[in-house]
Amino acid sequence: MKKIYAIALLALCMAGSKASAQTEAEQKAWMAYMTPGKEHKKLSLENGIWYNEMTFWHDPKGQPTRATTTAEAKMLFDGRYQEIYYKGVVMGMPFEGKSTLAFDNATKEYIATWIDNMGTGIIVMRGSADKTGKTITLKGEVVNPADGKINPCREVFTVLGDNVRKLEMFDTKDGKEWKSMEILMKRKS
Repeated sequence: MKKIYAIALLALCMAGSKASAQTEAEQKAWMAYMTPGKEHKKLSLENGIWYNEMTFWHDPKGQPTRATTTAEAKMLFDGRYQEIYYKGVVMGMPFEGKSTLAFDNATKEYIATWIDNMGTGIIVMRGSADKTGKTITLKGEVVNPADGKINPCREVFTVLGDNVRKLEMFDTKDGKEWKSMEILMKRKS
């Protein structure tokens, strides 16, 4: 496997400059950057099919709505990235969504993206894990299509047990943060 990484590294180096111009330190840095580590291994523990109980709050004081979906989590590119594909019915409409989650070895942060069939934008968030490694908190921005304003958002992903996870999403309205979504994820397989 290391031989494959070395070949890829050589191709990257040659694309940007002559391979001989790369110092040993630069080569080691690239190898460290491209090699999955303990954070990636933790992400791979999510692999499988999940049953999701979803709760949405459309307004800080409003009544919640509920939905159920399933999700398939898997690692991509030899364990470098996590992808989760969601499918179900949300608010009476067919729903599909996809998240990606990475741990960037260079910046030492988690980076997540979200897309779904109920919008046309991409949400990007960045963050870190707590000391236990069981909670990842990400922050980003989301646009409100009703007024075009960009507001901060926050996501908290918590491992509750081997086969149970909780994902919470927080939006901001009138300068105040409120919980807009909670997903209780239970592994099916």
